Amino acid sequence: MFFIFTFFAFFVLLIFNSLTMRLCLQTEMSQEKQPNVFRTVNILITILLVSSYVEIINI
Repeated sequence: MFFIFTFFAFFVLLIFNSLTMRLCLQTEMSQEKQPNVFRTVNILITILLVSSYVEIINI
């Protein structure tokens, strides 16, 4: 189960990073703000994935 969820988490992070890159390009965000946006999105998605993994394990 862990390996399946790890693969799924990697796939989700990859998709969200590509969507964040499109957002940065479309809004013409400055280079100084982009690392903060990526860091925030990655941290929030990681928290979401960890909490959903814990919920699945506890079922």
